[in-house]
Amino acid sequence: QVQLVESGGGLVQAGGSLRLSCAASGRALSSYVMGWFRQAPGKEREFVAGISRGGASTYYANSVKGRFTVSRDNAKNTVYLQMDSLKPEDTAVYYCAAPPTVRAVPPTTSSDYTYWGQGTQVTVSS
Repeated sequence: QVQLVESGGGLVQAGGSLRLSCAASGRALSSYVMGWFRQAPGKEREFVAGISRGGASTYYANSVKGRFTVSRDNAKNTVYLQMDSLKPEDTAVYYCAAPPTVRAVPPTTSSDYTYWGQGTQVTVSS
């Protein structure tokens, strides 16, 4: 089992930046590919970014490509999501997640993930 805790959300103006962190405990984070998802009010949870176990490969939704950067520090058991050039449509609760089994590539479907953090709110004002 792994426990995940997100932090770093907040209120920011359009064009600004935030850095989210996802700290893991219970098991070594290096065992897992990791995903970041977000859910806006009235919308389904959607994939934002994913990263391989070693961090060499990263994956992004088209809506955030070129603006968001996912990274990880396995020594610190932490995954990050750097969000730049934020837009009002990025407003959502952001979650980090880990799948239940070893994967080579992070899934893009939320149902493929078992372990979730509690989420952190990101609000982008126009």
